[in-house]
Amino acid sequence: MARLFGTDGVRGVANEELTPMLAMQLGQAGAYVLSKENAHKPTIMVGCDTRISGDMLANALMAGACSVGANCVFVGVIPTPAVAYLTKKYKVDAGVVISASHNPVEFNGIKFFDGNGFKLPDALEDEIEALLKDNMQGVKFPIGPGVGKIKYRTDAREEYVNHAIQSVNVDLSGLKIVVDCAEGASFYTSVEALKELGGNVVAIHNNPDGTNINANCGSTHMEELQARVVYEKANVGLAFDGDADRMLAVDEFGNMVDGDQIMAIVGNYMRSQGKLKNDTIVATVMSNLGFFLMAEKEKLTIERTKVGDRYVLERMKEIDASLGGEQSGHVIFLDENTTGDGLLSALHLLQVMVETGKPLSELAQIMQVLPQALVNAKVANHKKDKYMEFPEIAEAIQKLETKYAGAGRVLIRPSGTEPLVRVMIEGKDADVIKEDAKVLAKLIQDIMF
Repeated sequence: MARLFGTDGVRGVANEELTPMLAMQLGQAGAYVLSKENAHKPTIMVGCDTRISGDMLANALMAGACSVGANCVFVGVIPTPAVAYLTKKYKVDAGVVISASHNPVEFNGIKFFDGNGFKLPDALEDEIEALLKDNMQGVKFPIGPGVGKIKYRTDAREEYVNHAIQSVNVDLSGLKIVVDCAEGASFYTSVEALKELGGNVVAIHNNPDGTNINANCGSTHMEELQARVVYEKANVGLAFDGDADRMLAVDEFGNMVDGDQIMAIVGNYMRSQGKLKNDTIVATVMSNLGFFLMAEKEKLTIERTKVGDRYVLERMKEIDASLGGEQSGHVIFLDENTTGDGLLSALHLLQVMVETGKPLSELAQIMQVLPQALVNAKVANHKKDKYMEFPEIAEAIQKLETKYAGAGRVLIRPSGTEPLVRVMIEGKDADVIKEDAKVLAKLIQDIMF
């Protein structure tokens, strides 16, 4: 059986793969593992994004947690980084977010945070999974007053907004900002924070109905935001994903500014303020080659990890870094929160614009984004880690690596959350790399699907 936990919790089609029964079992096993060392009655904070299956899964999970004696605090629809922050602030034993991030509405997911607001390491996830597969063997289920209870809170999102604007207290007066909320968890928090700081906010896709999350909007569908920024003559556009742990931007001309560029802009500004620890940024192997070339020029150190913001975070903790993230817009400001935080990313980027007086288009020139082609190959989920075991695929990859040596790079990796193998090629000629990526992805799909 394949590992239940992916790179960002447990994911699947809600009510088909990720069923209420599985959610209840994860609530039982997760609550037990994350609180078994404590003598007190444990408390778990639970939040969700706007998708319609959130209530079903959240209540099932909380029922499971209560059945092993844990209390739950349900904070409702709220960004993932808000749960991480509030879990640590209130010193509860764990946090859980019911969300499938940028994925379509039919998907959902369950991700856990420990009592310090950090995503769980593989070892703890393995322990939860082992207990679940062992049918909770050895766990005592309480009765009577030992059963847990659920408390419902409606004020948590305000506390998160206040934390964000206190962390980056920038005056946004005079800035016109278009915000795409992806019909997701940021529909209130991002708009409220920007308005409180004085921004002239034009909000789009901020009317979630449970079924429209990420539907042709947000950080995975930027076209409407790009056009709207130009139409509104706005200074900047901000796009969040469904659970608001990532953010991508659009400059005043409608050009996209990705996570690498955001880290380059903010990282260099933080260094000028003496706030970039060890002049180091932690990024993944998927960051654009132009990002690494920028770092060489600016004499910044880049620590590379495998793909996944959890691995970025682990390395940041190891070396005491203050900034890290991914090209996709997951950016972590570890002095202010313990996970990727789209709102903090937005405020830090806006702060650089305000305090330097430069438009985003000029700031983004700090690095040249080299052409990058990313093509997905659909494969059987249980095979996606084994692509190098097929000689024809291994040979094709080797040929491309030789072709692009010194003038680009080839990166092949299985998706952590979907039944895909991702083919990424960087080089100088966009048409050539796109064609090469398509050919290789088709080969992988034909052989492995």
